[in-house]
Amino acid sequence: MKNSRQQNQMANAIRFLSIDAVEKAGSGHPGLPMGVADIATVLYTRFMSHDPRKPGWPNRDRFVLSAGHGSMLLYSLLYLTGYEDITLDQIKNFRQLGARTAGHPEYGHAAGVETTTGPLGQGLANAVGMALGERLMNSRFSDLIDHKIYVLVGDGCLMEGISQEAISMAGHLQLSKLTVFWDNNNISIDGRISLSDSTDQCMRFIACGWNTIEVDGHDQEAISKAIEKAHESKKPTLIACKTTIGFGSPYKADTNGIHGSPLGTDEIAATRAVLEWDALPFVVPTEILDRWRASGINAAKKRIEWDKKLEKLDVGKRAEFERLMRGDLPDIFDAAMNRYKKELIAIDTKMATRQSSAMVLEVINGIVPETIGGSADLTGSNNTKTSQTHSISPQNFSGRYVHYGIREHVMGAMMNGLALYGGIIPYGGTFLCFSDYARPAMRLSSLMGVRVIYVMTHDSIGLGEDGPTHQPVEHLAALRSIPNHFVLRPADATETAECWQLALQSRKTPSTLVLTRQSVPSIRREHVNKNMCALGAYELEKASDEAQVTLFASGSEVSIIAAAHRILEKRGVATRVVSVPSFELFEQQSLSYQQALIGSAPVKIAVEAAINQGWERFIGINGTFIGMNSFGASGPIKNLYAHFGITLEVVLETADAKLQSISKS
Repeated sequence: MKNSRQQNQMANAIRFLSIDAVEKAGSGHPGLPMGVADIATVLYTRFMSHDPRKPGWPNRDRFVLSAGHGSMLLYSLLYLTGYEDITLDQIKNFRQLGARTAGHPEYGHAAGVETTTGPLGQGLANAVGMALGERLMNSRFSDLIDHKIYVLVGDGCLMEGISQEAISMAGHLQLSKLTVFWDNNNISIDGRISLSDSTDQCMRFIACGWNTIEVDGHDQEAISKAIEKAHESKKPTLIACKTTIGFGSPYKADTNGIHGSPLGTDEIAATRAVLEWDALPFVVPTEILDRWRASGINAAKKRIEWDKKLEKLDVGKRAEFERLMRGDLPDIFDAAMNRYKKELIAIDTKMATRQSSAMVLEVINGIVPETIGGSADLTGSNNTKTSQTHSISPQNFSGRYVHYGIREHVMGAMMNGLALYGGIIPYGGTFLCFSDYARPAMRLSSLMGVRVIYVMTHDSIGLGEDGPTHQPVEHLAALRSIPNHFVLRPADATETAECWQLALQSRKTPSTLVLTRQSVPSIRREHVNKNMCALGAYELEKASDEAQVTLFASGSEVSIIAAAHRILEKRGVATRVVSVPSFELFEQQSLSYQQALIGSAPVKIAVEAAINQGWERFIGINGTFIGMNSFGASGPIKNLYAHFGITLEVVLETADAKLQSISKS
């Protein structure tokens, strides 16, 4: 061993807390924390700037455990350094219902857990977003924000496709405050890495513009020197740490058998003997625990100095910084949005909702300086760049627009990192069909409850000639199925403004704005001072008498049912029109509101250029859905809507047929 006995015992505290917790739980992943304990010990006792007593300190270093299955590494570190949320009882209840020590680290469960990790590669991509956040806030507030981001990845993280998107973005942006530790143990669940991969990872990172260092992952002095070198680099750094999975286990180390299973009583006893650890289960010798706690206290000294720096800041700038970190919108936001809605209502011009979104964003970005926009190489199609959002580059982080390139997955994950970082509201665009490529990150936005805004344009067969590969059919239903996620599909410019307002106000629920490529007429002429989209669904047009027909639709199809309403009313058929911009917000309304809005009309018809999943809640089992039941096709938009039967004529024919059927019965 190249370490002193004290250094070994500091690392062994991590190893045996992890071993004992996994053993008691009867499940878990002891191999990673045993293998990387020396890396974590060096990082947390010599380099990390953090404060266990004030874990939300904005200028703290961030540590992201991308290989989230090794969660006991993080929980052990938090307990040892003195975070109040992770007690010994919490560690003893590892993986138990209600404990903060979940099987994989979950953001919001405990202070010190910077992000939810587990799906491999997501944490790495989140960390790239955090590193970008650090540079953006540094550009705005100078050395008030100036710190490091550290990530621990495993072989699995680097095999996932998102890792390539993440490392290429970080290298391109020259995010030099980012250091990645690679747990290079040559083992995955199936066995040796050589079974499935032969990538030269260091060369791969170098090709993407990174600095790379190779070290013995069990030599604490070598690890320390590598971190010091990383801090000197003008590029992001990969420290490739050669480790042994399950280090110290005499019969299971360096095998896949220790990756995701408890060691067992006999192997634990043997490991205790090998590593000279005499303490009982869940006991850390006082001398070792005291040293760990002292490291937590020492790490907090920079926070005390930072507090003084914050106090000296100009009063106005300090107030703005504190507002951003609280996540409050500017005081003028709601009034400004209501004024702009009046202007939009006065515009009686057909326009695509992606176009009206651009107009609304121009207003928003002028009054909400914390918005950071972007697009996955579809800026001109998504209309996400405004006059205030100049491009971010490696030479200039004062901009507010990220060119993510054709990297939808990492765009979502980086936006999660930006939102988690604090002081930033990220939004990013692509085509709705490509939400498939971003969906794992979108799911994690919802699981963590962070304010991220996805701008999804080209929302239906209405995009036309590009054909079925680009025409989303099942995507609305897929996104609506994600818990804690607002899917907002506005019908016109006014609803678009309201949906943007809701997305920005939603602190703990991410939003997806679903926008058209094709032009739609202006529908909303009333209720300027109230955000009707906040209801999820609302009556757009009343019936002249007791309703015989109620028509429901979202987005571009609202104009179809509005036209049907006018014709049916002229024919003497009392008809209601209900705009449904958000299923999720509708479900949050009172049962009495929901029942009243759905009403008791004998004929209920829903229209949406997508599959019908979810519309049953509005039209019931006897209602009729007019939409898609197949993939789309390539052709002009007018021909496509007629071909698939999503037209005014079909709505009228359906209503007549249903009414006749009822009258005959």
